Amino acid sequence: MNRLYLFARIAGTLVAIRTSEIEAVVRLDALSPVPGVPAHVAGLATLRSRVLTVLDAAMLIDAGDGRRAESNYAIVCDISGHSYGFLVDEVIDISEVDLDPLPLQGRTDPAWQRYAEGVILKDGKPYLLIPLTNFVDGGALTQAA
Repeated sequence: MNRLYLFARIAGTLVAIRTSEIEAVVRLDALSPVPGVPAHVAGLATLRSRVLTVLDAAMLIDAGDGRRAESNYAIVCDISGHSYGFLVDEVIDISEVDLDPLPLQGRTDPAWQRYAEGVILKDGKPYLLIPLTNFVDGGALTQAA
């Protein structure tokens, strides 16, 4: 099992993402707005001659309060043949973890229940394990572009 994770912060919450899901982490300087799309669609960007639909992950989580990602770093991935960039508040680290993910226990913030599938412990801190596909397959998105 791949135990290499990217550790980041989304909507103020520590998260872990399997590196096997990630194509790149990039800094996006220019986004082209798309009229008539939900607020969590930050816009379109080009990366290596392809178009990314850029989603503000903080807006997906906290859709009701208008919170925006605090940086212009995006995690790039391919989901079902479509290229996405997920804006995050902060990229913390990429490292291996020796322990398997723990199941979610106790009360998970309702905003995260549809996205998190477990917990990764790193340096004594819990990080929610988030498959990026849950942001798309979880029904949170409508066709953006």
